[in-house]
Amino acid sequence: MQPSAVPELAHTHTRPIHWLATATALAGVVALSSVLQPGAATAAQPSAPETASAPANVTAPDPAAVEFPIECGPVKAVVKKKASGDLDGDGNPETAAVVHCDSPMGTPPDGVYVLTRGGGGPRVVATLLDPEDGTTVSDFAVRDGAVTATLLGYSSPDVPRCCPDVHSDVKWRWQNGAFMRSAPAGARSV
Repeated sequence: MQPSAVPELAHTHTRPIHWLATATALAGVVALSSVLQPGAATAAQPSAPETASAPANVTAPDPAAVEFPIECGPVKAVVKKKASGDLDGDGNPETAAVVHCDSPMGTPPDGVYVLTRGGGGPRVVATLLDPEDGTTVSDFAVRDGAVTATLLGYSSPDVPRCCPDVHSDVKWRWQNGAFMRSAPAGARSV
């Protein structure tokens, strides 16, 4: 056998220390990427049309000026969607907002809140969907004095949190001093 013109290199044979160094480097990259996140998007959602009964000179409450009743730990709450209209028939527009924690991974559950203008500025007056329910909101609008949404959830704890298997269309309407939730017949599917 003839000796090779290229000497045998130490890094051509993997050893446990090589795997340990690779795993440590990868863990460092993952940890660093979870801390360093890009800034929040600044593009604004087009505002939904207001209902006919809302006066044009009164502006709807701005969700950016409200602290929502949602526990997010070290991350902040973000408004995913918003829509405005006169929900209680008083002639002034309210804002309905879909809010969740700004999680760097996964799909955090949503909360749906109604805001009104108070003496000291906008404030939350109703929680239509609590984030503790574990659902997310897809379609969302204010139409004809009601908040409508499509909720995505899970039929059991065994369903992976990536893949909601329950779909329901719901509507909240102001009746007798409170928001009442209803769903059209046959609106829930698994």
